[in-house]
Amino acid sequence: MTSSYAYVPADDPLFGTITVELDHAAGRLVVDGDAIPRVDVRRAAAAPVDAQVPIGTRAPEALALAVGGTPVALRPAKGFLTRRSYRVDAGEGGAGYAHRLVPVSLGTSRLLHDGVPLGEFTSTGDGQVTAEWRAAGTGARPEAYDAAVGYALAAAFGTGAEPMWKLALDAALELWP
Repeated sequence: MTSSYAYVPADDPLFGTITVELDHAAGRLVVDGDAIPRVDVRRAAAAPVDAQVPIGTRAPEALALAVGGTPVALRPAKGFLTRRSYRVDAGEGGAGYAHRLVPVSLGTSRLLHDGVPLGEFTSTGDGQVTAEWRAAGTGARPEAYDAAVGYALAAAFGTGAEPMWKLALDAALELWP
């Protein structure tokens, strides 16, 4: 991450201009736009900072998420040996979460709403986020709330992950004397 603060506008194909304000040092993220509700993600001041995570931590107890001013449960997984271990869940829904952002490639993560894929996000970890929504023929059309949460999760935690074999190799090499 080159700087600790970024103010990045994104042109979303369905929801227009969306701004992402990320302050890594302060542990604060704001996502806003004319067509979406405002989202705030905050890291507790006392939380240890992980430079690899844009918001600074993956510890659920050190994070708070609010959408449109309403608190929403936020549960990032620990992130270790599998892409799935880098998932982030937000809200409560039929599958125990309403929204899930889960890596599907080295740089991309998929946003699901109650298990239904809505689109894919790419974020470089510096506040820049792009979304590619699913084709209209799939029957899944994102709402403004979905877009707001997706942009916030992608900006706060980044997107994508290494393949499992690479993560396992890296973990094994860390243990090698």
